[in-house]
Amino acid sequence: MQFIAFIVIFGVIVLVHEFGHFYFAKKSGILVREFSIGMGPKIFAHIGQDGTAYTIRILPLGGYVRMAGWGEDTTEIKTGTPVSLTLNEAGKVVRINLSGKNLDQTALPMNVTQFDFEDKLEITGLVLDETKTYDVDHDATIVEEDGTEVRIAPRDVQYQNASIWGRLITNFAGPMNNFILSIIVYSLLAFMRGGAIDYYSNNVQVTPDGALAKVGVKSNVQILQVNNDTVSNWDELTDAVEKATKDSKTAPELTLKVKTDGKEKEVKVKPTKSGDRYYLGVTNGIKTGFMDKLLSGFTDTWNTATRILGALKDIIFHFSLNKLGGPVAIYNASSQAAQLGIPAVLSLMAMLSINIGIFNLIPIPALDGGKILINLIEVVRRKPLKQEVETYMTLAGVALMVILMIAVTWNDIMKLFLK
Repeated sequence: MQFIAFIVIFGVIVLVHEFGHFYFAKKSGILVREFSIGMGPKIFAHIGQDGTAYTIRILPLGGYVRMAGWGEDTTEIKTGTPVSLTLNEAGKVVRINLSGKNLDQTALPMNVTQFDFEDKLEITGLVLDETKTYDVDHDATIVEEDGTEVRIAPRDVQYQNASIWGRLITNFAGPMNNFILSIIVYSLLAFMRGGAIDYYSNNVQVTPDGALAKVGVKSNVQILQVNNDTVSNWDELTDAVEKATKDSKTAPELTLKVKTDGKEKEVKVKPTKSGDRYYLGVTNGIKTGFMDKLLSGFTDTWNTATRILGALKDIIFHFSLNKLGGPVAIYNASSQAAQLGIPAVLSLMAMLSINIGIFNLIPIPALDGGKILINLIEVVRRKPLKQEVETYMTLAGVALMVILMIAVTWNDIMKLFLK
């Protein structure tokens, strides 16, 4: 169940993210050569009428979208490579097979000397020791060496041929879908638990065996004041408790003004210490209205995003690998969530979806945020960057991300052994 929870959480988040890129790429006239569920060797493939190869691969860890064009996906055939060509009735090439698999018995063998699948749409090579050139159909397919069959990528359907606004929304659509997924999941959770979390009032629920419950405060209550600090919402409550307990070696006694059953009273309470913080033993109040539940998807997403951005700021200014987590950390978190039930799994999915959405918007080349930055530079310059410059920027971003991922994963593994 723990492994299944990890696959479901990680798989759904990545699939939703990639579908955003896929949908808007198609709307922008960009050819999506492949939409893959999973990674590694393929176990199923089908070319749809839209020209996209839909594949399922053996490792159920996310997926990817291959868009035609520079920086995304191109076709390379080395000189002298043996291929087999399938021709239509007009003599145009409709299939180029590089794999030696799934051979068409009527195919024409050729050793390629040159080709152009972007502009001229032709292929030249030796056929029975004679050099011949064949026109290639605009919608021809190519069977790659691993047996994956995808469309060729003529210039007019490549990424860089789309409008700047089409490319911009295509790059933003992945993170956008992550935020939409979070909104849906948080709204679903509100209906499952019977109410929406109330961040904007001082109504709280007292947890059994918590510090406040031990001094006789039960059920729902309004906390009006902590020592001399007035409280009107959840953030003010947590700030007041943090201020009152700051630098305390032992739990200090706090004076709370509370309102319960319409009556105000003062109570003395010693908060419970957990880690480096002190807690009163209360949780957010719950709003049970239908619209409250429906809109909680937006409010919970906003509050989670705000906390994540705060954590990101802390990482930037006080960097530590211990503040980051990769697939190993996600697996551990999903394992713990699986033990707590479906609501915990859904809550983790929503939080991670926002996390991945925000992370992908960081303006590092190779991430969606880096591509968006390049799009915005093009808008300002009114002309695109040179292909070489964009390629070098992307390669630098990829190198940085690979190094960071290796370091984070290794750190996660070491933390497991050092527990």
